[in-house]
Amino acid sequence: MDNSLPPADELALVDRELARLDARRSQLLARRAWLLRVLYAPASPTAPAPFPPAPGARPAAAGPRPPAADSTPRSAQNVLLTLGGTLLTIAAIAFTLVSWGSMGIGGRSVVLFAVTSAALAVPVALLRRGLASTAESVAALGLVLMVLDAYALHRVALPETDGAGYTAVAAAVLAGAWTAYGSALSRLRIPLPVAVVAGQLPLPLGVLAAGGGPTAFAWAALVTAAADGALILWTRPAAVRITAAVGATGLGGWALLTGGWLSLTSPWSGAALLLASAALTLYAARRLPSLAVAASAVAGLAAVAAAGGLLRPAVPADWTVPVYVLCGLALVSVWRPSATPSAPATATAGDGAAEAGGRLPVGVRLGLACAGAGVAALGVVWALPPVAVGLLGPMARTTEVWSGEHADRALTSFPGTAVLVLAMAAAVLAAVPRLWARCVALALVWALLTALPVSLGLPYAATLALQLLTIAAALASAVRPGPLTRGLRRPEPSEGPGTPKAEPAAPAPAGAAGAPGAPGAPWGAWAPSRPRPQAPAAEPGTLLGWLAYTCGLVSVPSAVALALDVRAATFAALGALLVLLAGVAVLGTGARRVVAACAAVLTATGLVVAVAAAAGWEDHWTALALLLVPAAAAAVGAKARPVALPVEITGAVVALPAFALAASRPAFLALALALGGVIAAATAVRPERRRFASWTAAALFLLATWVRLAAWEVATPEAYTLPVTVPALVVGFLRRRRDRDASSWTAYGPGLAATLLPSLLAAWTDPEWPRPLALGVAALVVTLLGARFRLQALLVLGGSVLALDGLHELAPYVVQAVGALPRWLPPALAGLLLLAVGATYEQRLRDARRLRDRVARMR
Repeated sequence: MDNSLPPADELALVDRELARLDARRSQLLARRAWLLRVLYAPASPTAPAPFPPAPGARPAAAGPRPPAADSTPRSAQNVLLTLGGTLLTIAAIAFTLVSWGSMGIGGRSVVLFAVTSAALAVPVALLRRGLASTAESVAALGLVLMVLDAYALHRVALPETDGAGYTAVAAAVLAGAWTAYGSALSRLRIPLPVAVVAGQLPLPLGVLAAGGGPTAFAWAALVTAAADGALILWTRPAAVRITAAVGATGLGGWALLTGGWLSLTSPWSGAALLLASAALTLYAARRLPSLAVAASAVAGLAAVAAAGGLLRPAVPADWTVPVYVLCGLALVSVWRPSATPSAPATATAGDGAAEAGGRLPVGVRLGLACAGAGVAALGVVWALPPVAVGLLGPMARTTEVWSGEHADRALTSFPGTAVLVLAMAAAVLAAVPRLWARCVALALVWALLTALPVSLGLPYAATLALQLLTIAAALASAVRPGPLTRGLRRPEPSEGPGTPKAEPAAPAPAGAAGAPGAPGAPWGAWAPSRPRPQAPAAEPGTLLGWLAYTCGLVSVPSAVALALDVRAATFAALGALLVLLAGVAVLGTGARRVVAACAAVLTATGLVVAVAAAAGWEDHWTALALLLVPAAAAAVGAKARPVALPVEITGAVVALPAFALAASRPAFLALALALGGVIAAATAVRPERRRFASWTAAALFLLATWVRLAAWEVATPEAYTLPVTVPALVVGFLRRRRDRDASSWTAYGPGLAATLLPSLLAAWTDPEWPRPLALGVAALVVTLLGARFRLQALLVLGGSVLALDGLHELAPYVVQAVGALPRWLPPALAGLLLLAVGATYEQRLRDARRLRDRVARMR
């Protein structure tokens, strides 16, 4: 005790210490009571709340945590309970199957009743003590024992009873008992779902026991599925609803499949079953908005199958698919987007999200429309084979051209109703004011026109005329797509299909909640509203025009192949196609114009080949005629600048087979190459084509010269190289005049090498003296010119060739002289040479460097 403090301060210190001791004592007493409650209180499914710290007490420092357990107490408890219940179930099954026969009827009854009653009664006591998991395990054992009791009862008391009938009755009794048991003990989660599972069996098994056929079984399955649907709609436990949904899906699907099969064999029975299934599914779709689209789609398919099954016997076999397609298109008509912008966007599940005016909900209408559209799509797929035959059939040729293979017989016939299906689908889609619908309708119209000759078995002339008219209509629509877009409403970027355009919302009044400046308004409300940038939508006419254009071009090869059966038809078809494509090239715009121009060039090529074949010309004359096409392409390119380059490239490609056709006659090949050079030279007059066309013309002229020389059997290499060297040197000279800094290797190197190197190789193998002499003189002149005008290429090439040519000429004499000298003289001369070089090494090195620098300074 510190007695140095004044009495008043010491009294205050003592009071504070006593208050601290009282607080600590209260905290310890509370902790003691909590520990007693944890140790001696009964187990509870919920863990006791953590002990709260004392008011004002400093939280204890976190000490080292204990090592984490491998499993939580709850999971370990569940594992133990599951294992225990499984073992008890196995023991009960073994007892029933093995030890049952050794007991009397009384003992059996007592054992079954006692064990089952105990297993069903124990969960009640366990739930009262809060042992829910243990109660679940014991209750599951009791449910299994009830099944074993039913089995034992059948084996002992009712052995003569039909198995299916007894199982149906037992399943019904068990389902009712388990439902009552689960309702009484609502905290148990197993009995009610198990009761739902047992409830799936009575009606189907009862029908089988009564000897009912597939129809009665399907109706029993449908009634059971309807009961499952009622559980889904009017029960709350999630496990019950999930189990009922699985049962309803399986049994309802079986009923639908059976109804579809019966609609083909027994239309009225199948229709009744399908319509009942559709009604139940549609009711579920209205009550369950989350499943509205899928459920209503299933209902729509069932309705179409029912209606089609009833109408199918009354029509011929070829009309079966159109009947189903018509039913599907009738179902599509339920999709009519609401035009009432004030209709609520959402609704509660009780009213099924129905819209204003009592119409079907949006999800239901969408599902029905999708079902009808799916049926129509399947019908269109059924109608596609005649389209493929009409498009590819003319290309399957087994005879020669102009043999009348397809003209003498009609193409393979298909049902005429295929075009009817395409026509119905196209008409319905054309009435939809949407771009995608118009595109699909346009494609279907083209498919209809392509399949029409095959489906109706039209004669050859009518088939070819129809194909040409189809191509003409498609190309005309590509040039002027305005009629295709009439009545088309393009949705806004933020507007989906079928979405009504919302009216602009009225601004919030000043001071209202959420208004700019109001208390609690978001900070973004203060910013001025700015329109969000949106990507520009494609023009409808552009898309439709491209689609029509593509359809027309796809039909061109088929029409040409079909026209090759008859000579007159070939000229008529190629001429008509040439006029059509040229018209698109003149009147069209953009890439369509370019493609049409190239196609027109190819069509003109085919027309020239047809004329040559009709006139009986040989291949080399046909080659010369084909050169008219690149000539005309070059002329068109000079006038029509937008399509000039593609047209000229296409014409150049056409010239290649012309050269190939003329290859059998070298004289005509040389003439063809020369004419090609003339066409390229004429194209080179235009400034934008000068560089490439001039080189092309030079190469063609050179090839023509070589081919002509080869035809004359000229073996002198200079005859082939000088036509290259002279123009190359002229071009190099002109370039050096324009650009004094141009290298002599670039200007003169290729031209000189083209003649000097082949002539050098020929001179080394020529035993006569004129060629080496002429080559030496030419190399000397080139060397002197290089030294005079300080041109490195001329000096190096000329000097090298002159040295090698001189070495070749002096080599025999050197060999003779060396052979006449004594054998010791050559080594002695070599030694003297080395001594001379070594004595003047520095001077020779300076001379070599000076020569190298002087040559390097040349251009």
